[in-house]
Amino acid sequence: MAQSMFKRLARKYIDLQHVLIILTSAYLIFTSSWILIGRSLRANASIWDTSHVYLGLVGAFLSITFIISNSLKGRWRQYFPWLVADFSQLKADILGLFKGKIPIAGGRGLFSIIEGLGMLVFLAVGVTGILWFATQGSSDALMWRSYHISCAQGFIGFIVLHAIFACLHLLDFIRN
Repeated sequence: MAQSMFKRLARKYIDLQHVLIILTSAYLIFTSSWILIGRSLRANASIWDTSHVYLGLVGAFLSITFIISNSLKGRWRQYFPWLVADFSQLKADILGLFKGKIPIAGGRGLFSIIEGLGMLVFLAVGVTGILWFATQGSSDALMWRSYHISCAQGFIGFIVLHAIFACLHLLDFIRN
């Protein structure tokens, strides 16, 4: 009984993390074109710059805790099956694509692997943002800024792909 209650709480925590990640990422992405930060956050920085930095630090924390919570109890094998050289479901999903079948959600297939890559890209956005923040004022700050922007663009690409896959999953759900 206590174990099932813990599992329900853990599931709700992961769902809450997901919602917080969506809200935080949406704000950071949609306001990123208004950001004027180079080597450091200026003393008279705008609300957009300041909120981007500090909400970005929250996002970095979320990226770390999200990948940890999704990797506990061996679930890392679902998102990173290449670490155990298990490509059976990925192969089945790719062969199914050539036959017009939508890959299944969950397991160790195409959708899960792309979710794992998305978590890694999100983590990279967070880590490069932290390193950009930590090296403010130095010449390295611009290097980390460049890496951060590249990782953020990759994360935006993942979000688009993730949304497409979610729609395909819903389509498959409706068909069955």
